[in-house]
Amino acid sequence: MSEVLKLDLGCGKNKAAGFLGVDSIQFEGVDVVHDLADRSQPWPWADSSVDEVNCSHFIEHLTNFNEKWERVWFFNELYRVLKPGSKCTLIFPHWCSNRYYGDPTHKEPFSEMGFYYLAKEWRLDQGNAPHTDISKNPNGYSCDLQAGWAYSFGPALQNRTDEYRMYALQNYKEAAMDIIATLTAIKK
Repeated sequence: MSEVLKLDLGCGKNKAAGFLGVDSIQFEGVDVVHDLADRSQPWPWADSSVDEVNCSHFIEHLTNFNEKWERVWFFNELYRVLKPGSKCTLIFPHWCSNRYYGDPTHKEPFSEMGFYYLAKEWRLDQGNAPHTDISKNPNGYSCDLQAGWAYSFGPALQNRTDEYRMYALQNYKEAAMDIIATLTAIKK
């Protein structure tokens, strides 16, 4: 039986226990130094070889607003290395939170709508965004990731009802601190 491969992508100095730490900077605890945003260098893992991924506070450091399409590359490579049915836990600052805008190394926010583009059926079969698929755009998505997400809320909302938290999320800036998503690789 093969060894379980669990990656913590963009781990910095905070590698999750039991995971192989990956970052572009050689911090203490980083096991593999690799620029996960560099399209000229595929990730150093074989297709369908990774059992689980943790990625906390990394994707906000990637952009789509230049010729690099770093975030699309990230999701395509994530999909390539994940085993069928494997999952990635993705945590990043909510787009309406000061936690996103305070760090000068954050490039652009990612919203809940972005998750829909990761699903091939939504892009192509439902005809919502064929222009973002690799079949129509050489920089487009080749991934097929299903997503579910939730939020971490600030202290003022921690003990409130779900109904009130959803109201706050829709109407008040700073209601959510982070988006916490689970992405599942759909491979046939």
